[in-house]
Amino acid sequence: MSPKTKRDIGKEGEDLACAYLESKGWRILERNYFFEHAEVDIVAYDDTAIVFVEVKYRSSTEFGHPIEYVTEEKVKNVFKAAEAWMYERKMDGSPMRFDVVGIVQSKNEAPDFKHIEDAFR
Repeated sequence: MSPKTKRDIGKEGEDLACAYLESKGWRILERNYFFEHAEVDIVAYDDTAIVFVEVKYRSSTEFGHPIEYVTEEKVKNVFKAAEAWMYERKMDGSPMRFDVVGIVQSKNEAPDFKHIEDAFR
């Protein structure tokens, strides 16, 4: 069996985040939305707003919590993609929010979720 690629690992984290958000009653609208070079991992609806979710997934906190890896550049890209997503769907002006879901999952252990709502503006 070949080793997991970065894309495989990212998809695993996003799958976990989607299941977590759905368990809270959220509806997943889209995954991996790209606009130019900007990407949003998950676009969801939580009954109050369209929520653009950045997911960070790690196997340990040895080098810090996954949430700490959301860079200023990533935030700019999420904003850019979110703006395009809203524009394409003619939803400008609708309530929207930016959340971060950090997931730590060591081998053979249940994932540990840290969800920050309204993480950046």
